[in-house]
Amino acid sequence: MNTLTLFKVAAVALRVNLLRSILTMLGIIIGVAAVIIMLALGAGARYDVDQQIKSLGGNVFVIFARGRFSGGAREASGSSQGLTEMDALAIEQQIPQVNVAAPTMRASGQLIYGNMNWAPEIHGVDNRIYAAQSWQVVEGRTFSDTELASAARVAVIGQTVKRELFGAGDALGQTVRVNKMPVTIIGVLNGKGQNTQGNDQDDLIFMPLDTVRKRIAGLTLSSPKAVRSIIVQVEDERDMADVEQQMDSLLRQRLRSTDSEPPFRIRNLSEMIATRSETMQIFNGLLAAVASVSLLVGGIGIMNIMLVSVTERTREIGLRMAVGAEPKVIMKQFLIEAVLLCGLGGAIGLALAVAVSLSLQHFAGLTAIIELHVVLMSVGFSCLIGIFFGYYPATKAAGLQPIDALRYE
Repeated sequence: MNTLTLFKVAAVALRVNLLRSILTMLGIIIGVAAVIIMLALGAGARYDVDQQIKSLGGNVFVIFARGRFSGGAREASGSSQGLTEMDALAIEQQIPQVNVAAPTMRASGQLIYGNMNWAPEIHGVDNRIYAAQSWQVVEGRTFSDTELASAARVAVIGQTVKRELFGAGDALGQTVRVNKMPVTIIGVLNGKGQNTQGNDQDDLIFMPLDTVRKRIAGLTLSSPKAVRSIIVQVEDERDMADVEQQMDSLLRQRLRSTDSEPPFRIRNLSEMIATRSETMQIFNGLLAAVASVSLLVGGIGIMNIMLVSVTERTREIGLRMAVGAEPKVIMKQFLIEAVLLCGLGGAIGLALAVAVSLSLQHFAGLTAIIELHVVLMSVGFSCLIGIFFGYYPATKAAGLQPIDALRYE
């Protein structure tokens, strides 16, 4: 009896007990689907991290100004002994590995246009921010030197702000009110989408530093050039550790800080994002490992059903042996049945994984990437489980004696 005939016989045997076959495959279906989904979410997390690092402009540090304690309360970050625009310029000029150091000032406020209003992140910046974080102005222009120096009432907006306030209309040249102050839109940024924390990177508005500092934040600062943070882009990622040490030393010297905790803190965004990604991957790996247990449970279920099948078909086995079937053919027949059960379960599990992954992307906004090697590994592993757990029942069937099998009641 050739292999094709054995597959036909196995298919008939599984179809005769269809409900039992489906229930037997259930463990394999759930196991394969769970493993593929978990690994797909892990691959999606890695992709999101890569995209976010690219959107940051590569190798980026963010230096934050710390607030100091005064009268038992912490003053606002940057209120005293803080960072200034001159510190950003010093970093850019005195540390050769630095491409650009962009000072920023963040504030909050309400944008009003006609009967529409929106509350994006407001950032006071100069034109170095575009290189530091790989922003591009896709409509309009950036700030002129005159606008930066005179605290002009102009702004460059993100795609989300444009969509919410102007819809499909033209934003350039329009006047919005920012905390009751009229501001003219001169540019629109490219879209970046969500970051790995789920925050919308396009929900922001750029304005000149002095405009935010003097007209919106309304802060009384120790220095007229004080900023909240400095975004630093390094030329080569291999220099990140060295640059961090140089920035720490330079800023301590400029701020005359001898404390163990200086009035600033340096964050490596790429490391923060990569660390979060590694944590997610470890978590997804643990979930995938737990999910793979159901594959083993499904294999045990297949062994159990195959043993029952051998018992039920003992006389059939004896009859086949009596008419000349060799033990290895009987063994091959039952192995094919076990592999067919697992293979079908793996295929259905794959279809279920694809459906769930697409649903997660559409409804939950998660990124799930099903990789070919994961599919081959999962389905192949399910077939190996069929061989492994089907071997003992197949051996038992092949070891039956024809006379004893024919007499079996």
